[in-house]
Amino acid sequence: MRVLFELYEGLRIAGQAIWANKLRSVLTTLGIIIGIIAVTLMATVIDGLDQQFEKSLSQLGTDVVYVSKWPWGQNTNLDWWNYVNRPAIESRLAESIRERSRYARAVAPMTSTNRTVQFKERSIGAEVTGSTPEYGRIRNVELESGRFFTEADERGARNVCVIGATVAEELFPIATPLGKRIRLGNKPCSVIGVQEKQGKGLFGSVSSDESVIMPFSTFEKLFGMSRWRSINVMIQLPQGPAMEQGKDEITGIVRIARGVEPTEENNFEINDSARIRQSFSATKIAINSVGLFLTSLALVVGGIGVSNIMFVSVRERTKEIGVRKAVGAKRRTIMLQFLVEAIIVCMIGGLIGVAISIGLTPLIEAVMGVTAVLPLDTILIAFGICVFVGIVAGIAPAWQAATADPIEALRYE
Repeated sequence: MRVLFELYEGLRIAGQAIWANKLRSVLTTLGIIIGIIAVTLMATVIDGLDQQFEKSLSQLGTDVVYVSKWPWGQNTNLDWWNYVNRPAIESRLAESIRERSRYARAVAPMTSTNRTVQFKERSIGAEVTGSTPEYGRIRNVELESGRFFTEADERGARNVCVIGATVAEELFPIATPLGKRIRLGNKPCSVIGVQEKQGKGLFGSVSSDESVIMPFSTFEKLFGMSRWRSINVMIQLPQGPAMEQGKDEITGIVRIARGVEPTEENNFEINDSARIRQSFSATKIAINSVGLFLTSLALVVGGIGVSNIMFVSVRERTKEIGVRKAVGAKRRTIMLQFLVEAIIVCMIGGLIGVAISIGLTPLIEAVMGVTAVLPLDTILIAFGICVFVGIVAGIAPAWQAATADPIEALRYE
């Protein structure tokens, strides 16, 4: 009970001291405010990037592997000469895998090019992808309206396509896109379907909203297949342990199909979402490290400011300390009073910082194009940091006040 009373008295006296020096207290918290803003906004950005990353990975498919000429990852450009002379992946490889694989559930070649998509006077840049009907199953394509292209469309190389939500919005703000004839560069194509809206791709990459999908044979007819055009073969495999067995099987099939000798290294890559996740993990660690350094720097500066003001406060109230000790106040009571004051000052900075962060969150979402929400656990962590900084910044001034000689304190002018 006595400890609770001392805590109450400490809160009351600290509150009176802070209220008596309102402007000084707020200015003291500037470093804390900046640190808390850095903490909360960094957590918000990282959380948004994680959500966007997982959403982008879901489009690639966690049960899908890609046979490619190039490996996925961060260091590909550093040793590109190891891959540039590899023979190109050919679309017929998909048929070999489909015929020989026991694990493959669906197989589809895919290639792409960038083109300006036009309808009358309206136009938009888009990624045009050519693939087979199995693409829709492998990539889990959801349609808002219309249909996906069929085997008949593929065999007949019909000029049909499925457009993304953004393409539909830009070219057809009022009318329905279905049945309309658009131009991809100068190539005509009829719209048979519109994809559901997916949102922006990670780090500004092209999303399915800004894409056009057509039969592989139609793509080949309209745009040709030069040796420089990249082709990937998508294979959907069973999840779990069978997926690794499937990848080993696919590797063997592709080696035979491409005539790779037993003593030679693979002249292709088996890519999957795990490689992207591993690459992103390194990026996230770098972002976290930079953010942690800047945050720590701001909080250290803020803590020094709070500690400095607390020393000033102790000096200003030296006579008060002497009076309290003369009438029997214990060291812990004096120490608790100044510790509570330091914590309250930091908490004020935390409140202001969190309020500013909440206001800036929509701006982050608009600028970066990621889902930005300030979670409750981040706010609680921010206030926990405020308490910690308050204790660290206030411990030395509080100890100085608690150990002051009462006689010397009473003589202080």
